[in-house]
Amino acid sequence: MHTFFKTFAVLCGTLSFVLLNGCAGMSEQEKSTAIGAGVGAVGGSILSGGSAAGTLGGAAVGGYLGHEIKDPK
Repeated sequence: MHTFFKTFAVLCGTLSFVLLNGCAGMSEQEKSTAIGAGVGAVGGSILSGGSAAGTLGGAAVGGYLGHEIKDPK
């Protein structure tokens, strides 16, 4: 069991590194949109009891709100 957790930790660290590097060239508005979509997806999933429609709806609403918060000047 110890090997599983070690492998899982390395996998999570590698995935985090890759995902964060993918955001390096994004504008502030694009970053805000992505964060909003992620938070909205989690919120939608929690509020809908894990349904796919609730998760997708939450991601759409969160992405839209994140996009509008960081409106370019």
